[in-house]
Amino acid sequence: MAAGLLAFFIALFASLMLVVPVRALALRVGMVDLPGPRKVHLQPIPMLGGLAIYAAVVIAVLFAFNGPTRAQIVGILIGATLVAGVGILDDRGLLHHQVKLFMAMPLAAVILMVSGIRAQVFSALIGGRSGDYLDVGLTVVWVVGITASFSILDHMDGLCAGIAAMASVFFALLAYLHGQMLVTVLAAAVLGAATGFLRWNFKPAKIFMGDGGAMFLGFLMATLGLKLRLDNSSHLSSWLAPILILGVTIFDTTLVTISRSRRGLLPFATPGKDHAAHRLSNLGLGHRGAVLTLYFLGAIGGGTAVLVSYLSTAGAFLVGAITLAIIFSGVMFLERAPYERQASKPSATS
Repeated sequence: MAAGLLAFFIALFASLMLVVPVRALALRVGMVDLPGPRKVHLQPIPMLGGLAIYAAVVIAVLFAFNGPTRAQIVGILIGATLVAGVGILDDRGLLHHQVKLFMAMPLAAVILMVSGIRAQVFSALIGGRSGDYLDVGLTVVWVVGITASFSILDHMDGLCAGIAAMASVFFALLAYLHGQMLVTVLAAAVLGAATGFLRWNFKPAKIFMGDGGAMFLGFLMATLGLKLRLDNSSHLSSWLAPILILGVTIFDTTLVTISRSRRGLLPFATPGKDHAAHRLSNLGLGHRGAVLTLYFLGAIGGGTAVLVSYLSTAGAFLVGAITLAIIFSGVMFLERAPYERQASKPSATS
């Protein structure tokens, strides 16, 4: 617990302090997000905030970890550095956006597996090489999917950082309850960095994290999901818990994928104001109301994950079925909500 608290406070303080020079750097080099038809802000906003989040997490975990644990955390940080760097290059306009999805994210997943971190779903169910191969595929899909979902979640002030902070609370709690120090400390570091950044990013935002920050947070969320082990829980509960903790971003990605695919658009290549937060805002909740509602739903998902960890396989299956029904019911409901339609021309991820 002491290491987790240390990581949290170091990351919190570092994030709060580092945003100031990073914001000045972004303005100096011209890394600003200009207003546009698909944007909700009306003034140019610096967009290098992900660098402050990245530095805060790295500083915190290097101080908090020592001994054998540090070797695995180095592997995690290598993958995280890759996606953060590629995201910053994309923010700068130096890379095609598909490089992130089809090269950087899969490569980061491979780095995790080389570090000994991968899914253990099929290997526990069917065993043998078939189970191992299926888990390798699942690891890549999970890392790419969650990292990409956070990349497109960064479309409203305070949304991406707040959802990451909320998920980190429950990753840290479950890991602590099950004696997983690495997950506890890493989640605490992410919580501190994201919370500190929210001081500058909640509406009205003074800085954006950019794709570098969103992809960095998404990759760490995917990593925490793979590392979380509920040793005294059923196998179903163990892999259902991370899905519930990350339920908000999974829901938003599902909504955007279904909605854009039905309109003949590429889900991850066609930006627009058709996310869950946009639609909730248009239903009368407003910007802050929509963001706070998604925070609340994130807390419900995390609380349900804690509950599932104490349930039998049958109970976990029931919760999973209900969750699936809620997700698709929510998609059907928000599909009818008003949103601003976008053109079909592919562009940067959003």
